[in-house]
Order: sequence, then C-alpha cells, then structure tokens
Amino acid sequence: MNLNIRDEQPGDIDAISRLTEAAFANAEHSSHTEQFIVTALRKAGQLTVSLVAEEGGALVGHVAISPVTITSGASGWFGLGPISVAPSRQGQGIGTALMQAALAELRRQGGQGCVVLGDPAYYGRFGFKAEPALVLPGVPAEYFQALALAGPIPSGQVSYHPAFEAQA
Repeated sequence: MNLNIRDEQPGDIDAISRLTEAAFANAEHSSHTEQFIVTALRKAGQLTVSLVAEEGGALVGHVAISPVTITSGASGWFGLGPISVAPSRQGQGIGTALMQAALAELRRQGGQGCVVLGDPAYYGRFGFKAEPALVLPGVPAEYFQALALAGPIPSGQVSYHPAFEAQA
C-alpha cells in the first residue's frame, strides 16, 4: 500500500463528498448525512483537521476533526468524525493511518483532547474510552468516548457544532 496522507486541498472537496457518501451508504448506525456535515463544517470554518488518504492519485479516505463545546468551559477539545474510507478499501488499515495522522496533527496544534461517537472496539485501539464525567446527551454512554491529549479529562455535557445537524 503506497498511501499518502495529506491536508485537504480545494480540488479535493467534491471527491471528499462522494467518498464520504459512499463510505456511509450501507452503515447501519448512519444518518446518511455525513457528507453534508463535512461540507457544513468547512463552510463554517470549523474543520480544525481535514486529512485525506490518497493512493495512486485517487482519494481513498478522509477524516475530519472539529471543535466541541463542554459545559464546564474546558477548551481545546475536539470531536473526531466523520472518518471515511472507500468501501472497496475498508479493513486495509487506511482508517487506522488516518486516525493516527489526525491525532498527531491535533497534538501538534496543541489540542487538549478529542471525543468520538462510535464503536468502542474500534476506537478503543487508539486510546479512546467512555468517561462517565463527559456526556453526549441522547446516546448510549459506551459509544461516546474521549481521549486526553494533554491534561485531565474534563466533566460536563459535550456539544458538537451545529453543522452536525446538516441535512443537505
């Protein structure tokens, strides 16, 4: 696998949208709006990290990280997602490579921590775990996980940017 992970470029935007839509097309726990969320985050200037995985000139993966708000007032926390891998390339380590690169970039930027809503078995491999003091209302606690990058895990309710409500 000759994978190149790099920052999103303006010429990648349409391919990212198509890739994201395809990646979640058959996902059981998907709202099928992930491509709209990425677009809305970009338009709002809220894509703190937006990396693509490219192989042979084609985009095969993308990861987005955006700021979150915590009721305690803790700052420097971010939400990971969506993370997308082309359906024909899933299970080949592309998502892992994107996760590692995205978290490394967040650390480089001085991020305090990151939250994710997703499969505990998958995200646990990267150090994410459910934290009882950090809550995303309306979701099962075990699927909302956090990873401290610097300092302690704060307590409070987490809110994602309104772009996560995008429907089109």
